[in-house]
Amino acid sequence: MPEVFDAIRQRRSVRKYLPKKISNEIVTEVLAAASWAPSAHNSQPWCFIVLDDASVKRKLADAMAAVWAKDLQRDGVTVEAIKRAERVERFATAPVLILACLTMDGLRKFPDTERQVCERDLAVQSFGAALQNLLLAAHAKGLGACWFCAPAFCKETVRKVLKIPDAVEPQAFVAMGYPAEKPQVPIKKLLQGYCFVDMWGRTF
Repeated sequence: MPEVFDAIRQRRSVRKYLPKKISNEIVTEVLAAASWAPSAHNSQPWCFIVLDDASVKRKLADAMAAVWAKDLQRDGVTVEAIKRAERVERFATAPVLILACLTMDGLRKFPDTERQVCERDLAVQSFGAALQNLLLAAHAKGLGACWFCAPAFCKETVRKVLKIPDAVEPQAFVAMGYPAEKPQVPIKKLLQGYCFVDMWGRTF
């Protein structure tokens, strides 16, 4: 299907949005597309929390900014650089902010640490597939969206503000809205630049 390849190539990380409301129906369609992603053992180890209340988004952004500023200070970063923490403002102003969470529900339980770590890897891989579906679906609906990993750096802060249970792990934001910018095409590595090794150990 050529349109699938077109969507993959045309999708961009959009960070600026028009002040226009997204209907609940469209948000639901986008999340439904995410849920159709493949997952290990069909575990579907994801949970999406839709944030469209301005006061909640503001409270969350402020709490995350405080954590980020402390991290920068601890790293010995200058006061001017600490202002970079203001970039979390985009989380407060996005028309829709989706918190994507990881859950181990449905994954297998092993008595040894090594296999349990591998099982978590399977969940993370599945989680990434769901987010890619979400981004492509948003693009297909004429929306702009951007995947941000900021919650992974302050999981407990996000969990506390939103009262998220311990079994649900905040991982990423997807900010979403009608695009107010048209980002340039990013530079991608050429496929010819990769190294392939076949089952006999031959490199080509």
